[in-house]
Amino acid sequence: MKFQTVSDASRHSGLLGFFPRLIQRWDVLQILVMLILLAIGFIFIYSTGQNVSEATAQYFLGRQLYWTIAGVLCWLALSNLDYRSFRIMSWVFYGICLILLVLVLEIGMNVYGSTRWLALPGGMRLQPSELVKLALIMMLSAILATMNFNVNRISSWILISVLTATPFLLIVRQPDLGSALILIPLTLGVVFLGGLKWRYIIIGATLFATIASVEFVNEYKGYYPLLKPYQWQRIMVFFDPERDLQNRGYNQYQARLAVGSGGITGKGVGQGTQNTLGFLPKSVSNNDFIFSVIAEETGFIGSLTLLLLYGLLLYSVMRSAIRAPDDFGKYLGGTIGVLLFVHIFVNIGMSAGITPVTGLSLPLVSYGGSFIVLTMSSLGIMQSIYRSAE
Repeated sequence: MKFQTVSDASRHSGLLGFFPRLIQRWDVLQILVMLILLAIGFIFIYSTGQNVSEATAQYFLGRQLYWTIAGVLCWLALSNLDYRSFRIMSWVFYGICLILLVLVLEIGMNVYGSTRWLALPGGMRLQPSELVKLALIMMLSAILATMNFNVNRISSWILISVLTATPFLLIVRQPDLGSALILIPLTLGVVFLGGLKWRYIIIGATLFATIASVEFVNEYKGYYPLLKPYQWQRIMVFFDPERDLQNRGYNQYQARLAVGSGGITGKGVGQGTQNTLGFLPKSVSNNDFIFSVIAEETGFIGSLTLLLLYGLLLYSVMRSAIRAPDDFGKYLGGTIGVLLFVHIFVNIGMSAGITPVTGLSLPLVSYGGSFIVLTMSSLGIMQSIYRSAE
């Protein structure tokens, strides 16, 4: 009888201690925010599909669920691995992503004039340009965390530039300028965390501004154009949104109308006229401009709630990066934060008219399989970093 009493007490104590141990071992805040954002994505991906038909809405939702399951499996695997093992794996992952980028150019699927995807069984598609973002982050973090590596040396900058330029040029050839350009802030983010001196940052910023200005004049005058005509038109439409409302400027103009028409509380889920009447085309409403749909249907309150959720997500990521027990974890976690921030800022900025249309997805909410897997894999790594800091 005494043994039974002790056993009952132990089980009771274990039950009471379960939640404190859970909170201590896992970043529960990040998990909750991730799940809420995924749920929001499901709701509005389904909503955008209804501007075509019920069958289309179910189709989009089913595909997103398929990729989310794949993302959850990646999250579970990576969150239970020691993130320090990724230092060794980084070169292999980077090399595989480069091979996939080359394969895209040779045997990739052409959709809307761009060759960015590899066909997978079951009618699914893989976009290697999404995966290479994490591969570059992992490898540069591993290099900068190497003993005696000095990011302020010229030789170091040559190595970093080559490693960034190789996937950059392969992605530009697809062409996918938006995904290629995001590699630049990722590289700048990791070298900044690696201790790049301010004088080099100032010199680099000045040099970049000069080159960008010269290139803008070059494209404007048409001397030696490097951009595709549609890419240049996107830039011009950004500076003058009403110059081509019937063509290049149509989507962004309609997206801004949707954001502005939501008011304080919105029109109700599935009731947004810009979405249901097809003013936001189905090819972009569930990805590039899904924030416009959310803003129209949930209004200022819903938009603010979404921004607060992303604020909590970024806070949890940077908290884990700061707590990381080594430089590799700090660089890796901090640059994953940069990746998420750039996607959030640019995607919402497209709907608000403050950034050019570049095709970057909204993390965990936009329709798209490869980016869901990338985002959840990145958050799985952040869980591993968080747990290692106990």
